[in-house]
Amino acid sequence: MKSLIDDGVTAEDLGRVHLIGIGGVGMSGLARLLLTRGVPTSGSELREWPSLVGLRALGGVIHMAHVAENLRDVDTVVYSTAIPDDHLELVEARRLGLRILHRSEALAATMTGRRTIAVAGTHGKTTTTSMTTLILQHCGQDPSFCIGGESSEAGSNGHHGTGEYFVAEADESDRSFLRYRPHVSLVTNIDADHLNTYGDLDGLAEGFAEFCRQTTPDGFVVTCADDVRCRSLADQLRAEGRTVFTYGEAEDADLRIADVTSDSSGARYRAWLDGEPLGEITVPTPGHHMALNSAAAVLTALRLGLHATCVVEGLAAFPGVRRRFELKGTADGVRVYDEYAYHPTSMDAALRTLRGVADPGRLIVVFQPYRMYRTRDFQTEIAAALSLADEAVVMEVFGPGEVREPGEGGAALTRAVALDEDRKVFVPSWSDVPAEVARRARQGDVVVTMGAPPISLLGDELLAALSTRGADPGA
Repeated sequence: MKSLIDDGVTAEDLGRVHLIGIGGVGMSGLARLLLTRGVPTSGSELREWPSLVGLRALGGVIHMAHVAENLRDVDTVVYSTAIPDDHLELVEARRLGLRILHRSEALAATMTGRRTIAVAGTHGKTTTTSMTTLILQHCGQDPSFCIGGESSEAGSNGHHGTGEYFVAEADESDRSFLRYRPHVSLVTNIDADHLNTYGDLDGLAEGFAEFCRQTTPDGFVVTCADDVRCRSLADQLRAEGRTVFTYGEAEDADLRIADVTSDSSGARYRAWLDGEPLGEITVPTPGHHMALNSAAAVLTALRLGLHATCVVEGLAAFPGVRRRFELKGTADGVRVYDEYAYHPTSMDAALRTLRGVADPGRLIVVFQPYRMYRTRDFQTEIAAALSLADEAVVMEVFGPGEVREPGEGGAALTRAVALDEDRKVFVPSWSDVPAEVARRARQGDVVVTMGAPPISLLGDELLAALSTRGADPGA
């Protein structure tokens, strides 16, 4: 796939940039990166996302409407896959003859002249990208970065650094990760997802292989030795003469980890690089999957030549990522977390971790499914993951532009959850969810909002409902 990097186009060459849907995590990260680079940037939105405050403070011009007039004095218009082809601002941009770029193309332009570390994978790429960025920062590298989620340090999903490295989350969902030319290509795992794009798992695996083949000749690939498809990918790439390093609990991993433990304070494990001990490594976020994500970041940093002591210290300071095991607050003895997971594998890992955090209290999950095709194709697996909770509150599917066929959606998913009828409920109206949760939750319980992006905004409403429920006999 053609990339602006190939033509030497830089962010400054884009002129005045306008982003359609600037408030989402991916677009806001790009906007923040452009603004910190000094590129005049505007954008349009329909809702007041938390990221917009920071973008305005950096000089971004935010239009709270989608109208043709937003494109006055604009040179380049950037859109994401979520924006339909007939969106009025895209139509106007074509009429005016403006440069129109997909988000990944604009991001590729910001990578020109840097050594890019592109992090891909079905699960864990946001966390792994964040960990890698923090480690490089701790070791004095000052990398540029663009992440599909925010570190718990406010507003840190995009930055123009002075160092040679550029760390980026690479999205496989629409093949846009093929526009990058990484120095390091990192693949955390390969699991069934986005089959509407790739057709089947073999097609998806080949997509990741093609991504890794974009790696520059002097660079390398990092992937997980514990993942069957990643092992096959590593063998395939090595047979093609490419440099590949692996991590995981497998005996033959270049960075081997063992004795993984996890509790509410985080995950810990022992590690060896090429057979030489690195000692104990700690990441302050719980979960076995977090240990593997951190191992990917550690191996990448070590193969770049950073000192092991600095790398391990940097990881130990990791503040977490918003919407990944994020504690929103506590009200009336109930802790409320937010978690991005919507794919069943990620949901399973997150809910198993949260069950341990909730013990001896109960775990209540409030889930908003993301995309109709995914909810339909993975209904059995999603329902099985939700059944790990003590109670489940299921909302309607969030799928902008999609059509819900009869027998599909949140109601069907709720019926498939293997919990007693009084322990699961379908609540299609957003405004009814806080009261439902307040009715069900008891002191000592953990509530987690999980799934599609909008649900991250629900946590504060749940806390408010819990704090004002008064002498509820069920509390």
